[in-house]
Amino acid sequence: MEAIKPEKLFCSEMGKRAIIAHYHRTDWPYQVVKTGTELSLGSRSVQFIETRMLHWPDSMFSYLKEDGILFSNDAFGQHIATEERFDDELEAGKAINAAEHFYATTLTLLSPLVQKLLKTMEKMELDLRLIAPDHGIIWRQQQDEILEGYRRWSQQEQHPEAIIVYDTKWKSTEMMAKAIAQGIEEENVPARLMSLKECHRGDIMQRLLTASTIVLGSATINNAIMPSLASFLMYMKGLKPRKKIGAAFGSYGWGGEAVKQLNTMMDEMKIKRIDDGLRIKYVPHEEQLKECVEYGRHIGRATKADK
Repeated sequence: MEAIKPEKLFCSEMGKRAIIAHYHRTDWPYQVVKTGTELSLGSRSVQFIETRMLHWPDSMFSYLKEDGILFSNDAFGQHIATEERFDDELEAGKAINAAEHFYATTLTLLSPLVQKLLKTMEKMELDLRLIAPDHGIIWRQQQDEILEGYRRWSQQEQHPEAIIVYDTKWKSTEMMAKAIAQGIEEENVPARLMSLKECHRGDIMQRLLTASTIVLGSATINNAIMPSLASFLMYMKGLKPRKKIGAAFGSYGWGGEAVKQLNTMMDEMKIKRIDDGLRIKYVPHEEQLKECVEYGRHIGRATKADK
């Protein structure tokens, strides 16, 4: 600012507050803009659209009308680094997949605001020839696809699929997880095993964005769930996924508190529990593994019945 000495600094009201909070300069030439404000650049004009909490309080779109370019801030972005600049330069589906991952891990809890924004954009009848987010590739061919993706993701449309998220101490809980997955699939419901030793929590949340059922498994350690489950569930709770049903399971040696704690966490997240869960002491034997398969079938039937 000292070097360029601008005549005006255009920002939203929340943007002004953020700049002052960071740089402690109230003497800069702020000019606050809001949705509908237009700025003439001579042969071009910029229209502003406030997008508070998508996903920062000061977020704002800038629309270059004559060229049909929407500078969309964080919305429609991806956490992706490529030499390519545009969506059609990537292999098919890669850009949408990256955008879905970004939505699942960043915007899920803000879905009501996303729906409101999409309605505002529709009313404005923007000519979207390019959508250029702050990070990630630029959309020049798949504008309709990314807008439709945001519509679906913000409504958290679900399809019958069970995501089994688990951690295991001495493989007993993992044995249960695999048997439960078998039972779910015997009911013709897709089941995906996601061990927290192998899967990143962001990848799990992407799968959970559209899957109707979450099945949580943990061994009991120190009278509690595995630390990895505790960390993941706090992360998941903050993103506020909706429309889920769930179940819990786990192996234990003494008290077996893990399943009860998983149930409590699901209740706190308003996940509709199928039942009180399944516990097995120590290493499951053949008959107990059959019980796990049957429990999986029970989960599969509940998944198909959930509408």
